[in-house]
Amino acid sequence: MHILMVAAENDALEGGKVGGLGDVVRDLPLALAELGHTVSVISPGYGVLAASERASAVTQFATPFAGGTETIELFRVASAKESHPNVTHFVLEHWLFSAGGVGAIYCADHYGPFATDAHKFALFCSAVCEAMVQKILPAVDVIHCHDWHSANVLILREYAEAYRSLKSARTVYSIHNLSIQGIRPLHGDDSSLDGWFPGLQYDVRQVGDHFSRDCVNFMRAGIRLADKVNTVSPTYAEEILKPSHWEEAVVGGEGLESDLLQAKAEGRLYGILNGCDYRHPLPQTDSKGLYQLMDECLEKWALPAIKHSHIHSASYYFALRAINRLRKKRSANTPVLLSIGRMSYQKLGMLIAPYDEHTVLEELLSRLKPGLFIMVGTGEAQYDHLFSRCMARFDNFLFLNGYSETLVNHLYNYANMFLMPSIYEPCGISQMLAMRGGMPCIAHATGGLKDTVIDGRNGFTFSGDDMASKSTAFINTTLHAVDLFCSDTDAWETLKSGALHSRFEWKTAAKDYERLLYVGTKS
Repeated sequence: MHILMVAAENDALEGGKVGGLGDVVRDLPLALAELGHTVSVISPGYGVLAASERASAVTQFATPFAGGTETIELFRVASAKESHPNVTHFVLEHWLFSAGGVGAIYCADHYGPFATDAHKFALFCSAVCEAMVQKILPAVDVIHCHDWHSANVLILREYAEAYRSLKSARTVYSIHNLSIQGIRPLHGDDSSLDGWFPGLQYDVRQVGDHFSRDCVNFMRAGIRLADKVNTVSPTYAEEILKPSHWEEAVVGGEGLESDLLQAKAEGRLYGILNGCDYRHPLPQTDSKGLYQLMDECLEKWALPAIKHSHIHSASYYFALRAINRLRKKRSANTPVLLSIGRMSYQKLGMLIAPYDEHTVLEELLSRLKPGLFIMVGTGEAQYDHLFSRCMARFDNFLFLNGYSETLVNHLYNYANMFLMPSIYEPCGISQMLAMRGGMPCIAHATGGLKDTVIDGRNGFTFSGDDMASKSTAFINTTLHAVDLFCSDTDAWETLKSGALHSRFEWKTAAKDYERLLYVGTKS
């Protein structure tokens, strides 16, 4: 079976990843290839992926777009990581794909919500369809689209006469994050469905947004038009069938509950847990070397930004001070808490929630004695203020505003417990990576976290009826974990063993994709 994966991210290529989507598109094709399938992966090049020395030009071709034609370049790029002879990575290049800056996968937009991203991904999808019908890409049995960026492939396959031949292929649509739906106008804008594909006779009942009747909702279109739909964990597949209540830290169907309930009733909706890569053991960690690596990363990340902001200057000073405190204070019986991830409300919601006159994070740090808390990640600038303030006030907190795979792999060995304070989590990969090294996790019992972190077996989970009760439960659960680490060595070693022996294999996930989604998916 030949499977074509269409995605905005691909971590098999250097510079091709922002989040967990890139991890899936890197690892799932390899697992499918091990089962005997042929997999092609295609993504935009963003002005950098095809510039790699690993890239080789295949051809140029024209694709219709916005009432004219655009010339697209197709490249084959060898994986920068693991490879398999049955997996081929393709990249499409056009100047529009780097509209947010060379190498930028997503844009901070001044033209309206998702305007530039939707425009470039619409061209990308048009080019993917054209490459298939022109037979520039090998004939495929399954077209597997990932998240809203690729949904126009399904729209064009359904409604464009030129692409009706693609209906011979089965289609799968993977939901990685239902909360980001990529909504744009149906018409009246250059970045609109009519603007990209003038004359397209689509059914607005299938692709239109529930709330903004003059808009297209790409997430909804993917759900409605694909033969099979999956989420990246079983629990998330159930959670999204109910409405969201953000004020209670409950994130569900985000307005698409009726479409998802219909997909489930039709036997088209499945939840398949993502896997984790266990092929590469964690590096041996020497504290002296780790502190030196922290210093190097801090200098690399912070010093360029200091020229432009006094906030970054303060953050750099406080982080440097915190690293020096680690050098002096860390002992074998000092528990170290670790959190790694994107700085966004989804990932940090339980930490930044209000608690009395401050935040949950500040309350936790004030009561975390003994204990040290290290956070690593990049994202929304608004969190720099809070984390810098916390480093100034508390001598048990270090925030490193950046990302280095080498550093985080050493930290997975250095720390004792891992925090996942997400408001919601479709799957989550960080908790799997932490457990890979035998680190128990503390996690909100939601989505993929609930499917992977089992309270009392490989970590700790917390929940509640609303944000206030969840915040209290988070603090109490974390402090309980710290107390257990300090007071009951045997119990802690049992938890560590449970974490170490928890396995979430891509081979298992790939078999589920094959059985549930790829075989007999035609509706």
